[in-house]
Amino acid sequence: MTLSLAEATAQLIGPGQMFEVIEEPVDGAPLKTWKNCPPSLRSILELSAAYGDTTYLVYEDDRMSFGEHFAAAAGFAQVLQERFGVGVGDRVAIAMRNYPEWVVAFWGAAAVGAVVVPLNAWWTSSELAYGLQDSGTKVAVLDGERMSRLRGEIDQLRRGGLEQLIVVRPEDAHEVAEMPSGAELFTELQSASRRSLAAPALPEVAIGPDDNATIFYTSGTTGRPKGALGTQRNICTNLMSLGFIAARSQLRATEEQKAAMSSGGSQNAHLLSVPLFHATGCHAILVANTAVGGKLVMMRQWNPERALEIIERERITIFGGVPTMVWQVLDSPDFDKRDTSSVKSVAYGGAPAPPELVRRIKQHFPVGNASNGYGLTETSSVATMNSGDDYVNKPDSVGPPVPVCDVRIVGADGAVQPVGSIGELWIKGPNVVRGYWNKPEATAESFGGGWFRTGDVARVDEEGFVFIVDRAKDMVIRGGENVYSVEVEAALFEHPTVADAAVIGVPHPVLGEEVAAVVVLRPGAKATVDELRAHVAARLAGFKVPTYVFFRDEPIPRNPAGKVLKRELREEIAG
Repeated sequence: MTLSLAEATAQLIGPGQMFEVIEEPVDGAPLKTWKNCPPSLRSILELSAAYGDTTYLVYEDDRMSFGEHFAAAAGFAQVLQERFGVGVGDRVAIAMRNYPEWVVAFWGAAAVGAVVVPLNAWWTSSELAYGLQDSGTKVAVLDGERMSRLRGEIDQLRRGGLEQLIVVRPEDAHEVAEMPSGAELFTELQSASRRSLAAPALPEVAIGPDDNATIFYTSGTTGRPKGALGTQRNICTNLMSLGFIAARSQLRATEEQKAAMSSGGSQNAHLLSVPLFHATGCHAILVANTAVGGKLVMMRQWNPERALEIIERERITIFGGVPTMVWQVLDSPDFDKRDTSSVKSVAYGGAPAPPELVRRIKQHFPVGNASNGYGLTETSSVATMNSGDDYVNKPDSVGPPVPVCDVRIVGADGAVQPVGSIGELWIKGPNVVRGYWNKPEATAESFGGGWFRTGDVARVDEEGFVFIVDRAKDMVIRGGENVYSVEVEAALFEHPTVADAAVIGVPHPVLGEEVAAVVVLRPGAKATVDELRAHVAARLAGFKVPTYVFFRDEPIPRNPAGKVLKRELREEIAG
């Protein structure tokens, strides 16, 4: 007979156990924490060196072992400290595709105690410039495409405090020739560091669990992204939470399930199908694989047929990302042509997952363990997780919270709601970030008393499983990317013909939702769908551009307080 969820949890978190939970003060408030949590990202990097010649990163035909990566990260850390004067708390930004250099730059910067600032590589030049300025970045590591995009902003960024630009993989000689004065190539810095280091070694730096570690930008309801300031404890807590979830799944599994889940002593291989600039890609996949010696296989861009080819070639054991990508793999005409027998786990989050997806996964991956979690940038990725038989039994739930997290459902009156009632989901734990960088008002609005107010509408059942009823207000989730309506509406309002606008999500079978705009034009004015889409595209990243634009002759419906009645708009469009 298998253990219940509560029984397995109790076994794993007790005194003397790997996942022992204790209470200790964090920023002056008592929190449940993992007793054996690594103290910093640097400590995880140091441990990873023990995997030596084992393959760590695969990108196209490039391969890098753990030992080679440690040497590269140590060299970059030395460059940051000695050449550019980067120390604890200084910001180092990364804006590029999922290249191996992204990983090297992340760990090298973390090793000297810098605050790593991963920027959304899909952002426009003005959005990227905002991220660099707002964070007070000292050193920016950019690929050739991002460097070209930012060329017109460089002088202003330097006046604002940006001291050094490092360029990764410029596409051609033209991009090299047009590099801004003073910018340096990543490859040349790496070569110089290898010549200067007798043996790979990290610079001597003292880093504590509650030192700042990362700034990940999340869409802001005021139209500007907000930088979630995460600590070393925050990101390392996520690693322990993932380890606990895996250990509990193993403890509760039947012998048949354990055999199916086992890698047989071989290395686990994770297909990285989501951007590293998201918490899922960085916290849940990059950091976790680095800690446990997993192989991380990177793609230049997502393509389900290419993904299937890689799954077969690299014997991928774990893939997922967001539900959209799993759907695309399952629906690919190449699915039956490829060997996917190596897959042991299909994990995803970041967007609602219909129960039908669980059935499809079980059908196509008989030995696979499906899981769906819930978390946000502000919770450093995972806060709850639903996996295995629990997910099959409750496919519309995102699972119970991990043991170091508390959740509560709060009503509009501020009162904690009873079991089964619907209200706003609040989360408390050592994974919750400190707040928003340089935004005290936004921080006070969302954080208080150790709790983070998610803005998501949810309920919790009698077994502690969380069900997300509705998403954060005014947000559209398109293929796992968060699009806040107010940001797109603000861009539309800049067009001279637009008198009123409202942005909503409309269902899409693959992406989950598409962005739709309802527009009222000024009297006598004329505009086309393509014209308005191009107008938004010139101001915002491509995934934020409305796929649909509906023109409306009547005023947009609002309540007495002036708030748009978006439910009415959705019903009109659906009808």
